[in-house]
Amino acid sequence: MSDEKEHAFNWIENNKKRIIEISDKIWEFAELGLIEFKSSALLADELEKNGFKVERGIADMPTAFTATWGEGTPIIGIMGEYDALPGLSQKKVPWKEPLEPGKPGHGCGHNIHGTSGMAAAIAVKEAMEKHGIKGTVKFFGCPAEENFSGKVFMVRAGYFSNVDAVISHHPSTMNEASLMSSLAVNSVKFHFYGKASHAGASPEHGRSALDAVELMNVGVNYLREHIIQDARIHYVIEKGGDQPNIVPAYARSWYYVRAPERDQVDFIYNWVLDIAKGAALMTKTEVKTEFIEGCYNLIPNKTIAKLIVKNMREIGLPKYSDEDLKFAEEIAKTITPEMKVAQLKKSKRPGWERLVDKLLDDEVPDPWGEGETSHGSTDVADVSWQAPTVEFSTATWILGTPAHSWQAVAQNGVGIGHKSLIFAAKVMASTVIDLLTNPDILNKAKEEHKQRINGKKYKSPIPPEHKPPIDIWER
Repeated sequence: MSDEKEHAFNWIENNKKRIIEISDKIWEFAELGLIEFKSSALLADELEKNGFKVERGIADMPTAFTATWGEGTPIIGIMGEYDALPGLSQKKVPWKEPLEPGKPGHGCGHNIHGTSGMAAAIAVKEAMEKHGIKGTVKFFGCPAEENFSGKVFMVRAGYFSNVDAVISHHPSTMNEASLMSSLAVNSVKFHFYGKASHAGASPEHGRSALDAVELMNVGVNYLREHIIQDARIHYVIEKGGDQPNIVPAYARSWYYVRAPERDQVDFIYNWVLDIAKGAALMTKTEVKTEFIEGCYNLIPNKTIAKLIVKNMREIGLPKYSDEDLKFAEEIAKTITPEMKVAQLKKSKRPGWERLVDKLLDDEVPDPWGEGETSHGSTDVADVSWQAPTVEFSTATWILGTPAHSWQAVAQNGVGIGHKSLIFAAKVMASTVIDLLTNPDILNKAKEEHKQRINGKKYKSPIPPEHKPPIDIWER
């Protein structure tokens, strides 16, 4: 291990208590996307106290920020997220029990995500300062990944335009740096406007906005037969009227349209727009389309993925206490063997069968998934079109744990999650130091990125006039 890395690791070890404290604070805050005011401030303040120059409220988002240390090139970015999910409040116990019923919770581990990146950035800065490493480390505080793709707005505003590479970490059930792509997506709301009337006495005078929503849903469901197999369309009805004896004058649905390539999303999305217009014509209502957000498919990078795996193996996986393992065993009782096997199989990880009888992932596999597409979407994808980008995972949850679940929330706030946090911070710091000090690896990653893009041009999926919907939770 190099002296530079050892210095970074020592800083992380010496500040472990504070790092965990910050992660747990963000876990407690559990703030929704675009309103993560306390979480964002906590991370930004900590970086500022450690010598970083912080720019707050960037890209029209009050909770987005950058924190920069160093000067010149290479410029290596580190990303961190900190938004929670609605309705997932959960105590730090291995059974389902909300802290506050109906309140948000960190079901995707973004309390760890933001903190691991913050810790790695500071550790890298300490090593750069001590050993005279040239270049710049830049932390990107990224809000609203779950709902509104905050990074897409940051990309559009040019904040990733001059980075040489970007590293990110995400909690998961596995220790891996995947080569899979992801689905591009559009998020859109449809507002239908009709005319209220007494549904029993004078229905002929009414024009039902709810009928329009339902007819649109029927049309989209028939559309499914005629789109590519890897595409996904899903929706909720957010507003359907007030009571049965009033013809609904207003109704609203919210759709996601996903596909492996951006142009495939655009094709299906435009078809869905036509179906919405048709539903309005059939019901003599009016429809207004509210575009919420969109993002691209992910561009993987094998050069950096292999570097991350190498660093994971050199650092070594965390050691768990008896208390950690007891908590994990209790969580395991809430996940059926069928659920676990289905999740492992879906990962397409070579040799996944070896993990069926294991509680926690105790391996660091080679990067896998080349040519495969995950059926999730992420705004990390838009960053990956700007520079070589890898978001790796560490085992924060027991095998079989579904993301966006109460089980994940519980594990993100206890010892298993804490150990994953510290391990991830070291992996990230080690990888960033490699990219700062080894131009051959960085140049190889950039050449691979160029080949994977293959001349395609990135065009922001969000219209130039579209602003982040920072008031959306008040509507």
